[in-house]
Amino acid sequence: MTDRLSAQVEFLNRADKLKSVDRANALLDQSRAENAAEHSWQLALWALVMQPLASDDVDIDRVIRMLLLHDLVEIIVGDHPIHLETDWQAVERAEQAAAAELFGLLPDDQSQSFLSLWQEFEADTSADARFAKILDRCQPMFQVLYAPKPRSDHLDVVRDNLNGGRAAYLETDFPEAFRLARAMLENTDGQDTPFARRLPFLTESDQLKSVSRASRLLSGERFENSAEHSWHIMLFAWVLSEYADPDVSIDRVLKMLLLHDIVEIDAGDHPIHGQVDHAAQEAEEQAAATRLFGMLPPEQNMKFYALWQEFEAAETTDACFAKAIDRFQTPIGNLETGGGSWVDYNVTFAQIESRVGKPISRGAPKLWSWLRPQLDRYFSETLAE
Repeated sequence: MTDRLSAQVEFLNRADKLKSVDRANALLDQSRAENAAEHSWQLALWALVMQPLASDDVDIDRVIRMLLLHDLVEIIVGDHPIHLETDWQAVERAEQAAAAELFGLLPDDQSQSFLSLWQEFEADTSADARFAKILDRCQPMFQVLYAPKPRSDHLDVVRDNLNGGRAAYLETDFPEAFRLARAMLENTDGQDTPFARRLPFLTESDQLKSVSRASRLLSGERFENSAEHSWHIMLFAWVLSEYADPDVSIDRVLKMLLLHDIVEIDAGDHPIHGQVDHAAQEAEEQAAATRLFGMLPPEQNMKFYALWQEFEAAETTDACFAKAIDRFQTPIGNLETGGGSWVDYNVTFAQIESRVGKPISRGAPKLWSWLRPQLDRYFSETLAE
């Protein structure tokens, strides 16, 4: 198990680099470029929110997984904006090679399944891939159109994209999105449709990309934000799913982790090793969940709120594994960065055992058995210095 888990963690650590790949589009507030990791998180959220609009032959759980990994190759080849002149055949060859390299870090069985799913997305022929691609066309356009002060050059890209570009086919394949985008470009009223009614929540979710956490990227260049963290721990849960109880539904776990930090848009991040008024924090997060999920149609509001509450309560087997993964990722990063947030907060090994070890032991004891000796070694060496 040790070698297999070490290979899986090596892949997950490599995936951290996606947080440093900037895309051509900006956050809604225009403060900076969006990165490919937080884009992947938001696309997974789009998939969950737009599920009722998908055709009956679409498996939304497979779509979410496709979108989690669809841009991983950009760690090696970078982002290629659609409006720039590009040798797309050369890009395709480079991405195929990058996919083989990255997924090749995983054990053979996982390597092949991840590569096959990525190739299915790229081929864009299955029902799941077509819906995933539709969302990948929509999100950047509406990111531009819903910005308080959209850039004129970005609006030009959206216009060209709809008028004969990659998004032109939405007129027949996803007409509600096409008509609303056209209406917004022309400053005319869009229709009140199921698609349009879901966009306020998705637009609000963009703010999670600006919520900083206490942990840093593995490169050390900056603090991680909660959107890219949510993407990364979803990938952790998927890759490490074999260490869960057999009764755990990994697809439910992925949805919990997709939604678990969205309340931080209102309540902010509260580091587990910081000084926190837990009663006040809980009240703030409950109010945030009520407001944010309340932006959705009633049925989704209830489902998402219930899933978030289940994660917070950490009583079901699904929630226990989700909590274990949420606690597992940060120590992995801190070990890679010389202590990271442990140094910032003067954390002791006793605190780690209590605040990290207990939830991991409860939800994924094999992961704690693998991690604990490394933590013990780090803290022993730190005390000896």
